[in-house]
Amino acid sequence: MRADRLLQMLLLLQNRGRMTAPELAAELEVSVRTVYRDAEALIASGVPLTAERGPEGGYRLMEGYRTRLTGLTGEEADSLWLAGMPGAAAELGLGAELATAQLKLRAALPAQLAERTRRVSERFHLDAPAWFRDADPVPHLARVAEAVWEQRTLRVHYRRWKGEVRRELHPLGLVLKGGIWYLVARSVHGPDGDGGGPRPREDLRTYRVSRILALEVPGERFERPAGFDLAAHWAEVAGRLEAGRLRDEALLRLSPRGLRLLPMLFGAVGARAVREARETDGPDGDGWVRALLPVESTPVAVGDLLRLGAEAEVLGPAGLRAAFAREVEALARRYGRGTGESA
Repeated sequence: MRADRLLQMLLLLQNRGRMTAPELAAELEVSVRTVYRDAEALIASGVPLTAERGPEGGYRLMEGYRTRLTGLTGEEADSLWLAGMPGAAAELGLGAELATAQLKLRAALPAQLAERTRRVSERFHLDAPAWFRDADPVPHLARVAEAVWEQRTLRVHYRRWKGEVRRELHPLGLVLKGGIWYLVARSVHGPDGDGGGPRPREDLRTYRVSRILALEVPGERFERPAGFDLAAHWAEVAGRLEAGRLRDEALLRLSPRGLRLLPMLFGAVGARAVREARETDGPDGDGWVRALLPVESTPVAVGDLLRLGAEAEVLGPAGLRAAFAREVEALARRYGRGTGESA
């Protein structure tokens, strides 16, 4: 809306001082011609705005002028918890509200504190998504967020690893983890192709928002469970997932380079294995070190450990070593045939 844009332009000039028309156009995501028209509208409404020509010119407010229009709307206040994650705010449909809320807050601060906030924003930046991975497309995120906020029932068509299902959900909260959005919801459903007859039940589950293929918001409201704490629930779920994922341990013999690669390839688990290896056993005659690394099931562990290449030897357990040996032998046969041979 134009009124919102005029207020945002006014707050930009109040916070930053002189700004050129192209700078304002870039901030407001409009054309330079629109900036000219908006500036004329502000002047006509009595705002002491001056235009200076020339290479050092631009728009600025009269010295000492400060607008008192710094009250936050409900949507702007809602967006403030995403102040360090503008990308997440945009995905939720709150990008414009967040930008305006930040401008209003800065305009309401004393000059010294406003300058501190500007310096912080220039020097620190949060980039939540992981490296080398495209963000999940989340076309339904804004509607899911609206249903969470308004306590509206959702009917979703959802893609699981073993097929597609339909669910009726009571959405309780959204979590952004590693650049991926998850919905925590209470599922109320009967037969859905899982097998078996009607068996309505109600339980808390986690859904990856990008796997929602379609959704309906029928309009029915639901009651949130008394005392439900989203952060505590997520910490419990994440803890169970991590504990259940790494069920076994691999005994490895690592070269000096393999020891350096372990934290790079396996994160905190690899770093902990390196620390423990250095505290317990010294290097052998070849400079290699033994380390215990928590791993997933044998098939997954084989694929993960192959990334270490010739810088590691799997010593145990026996089943993992045998599975690793079979994989290495298959690779040797594959590459030993020479180029151009089919399987």
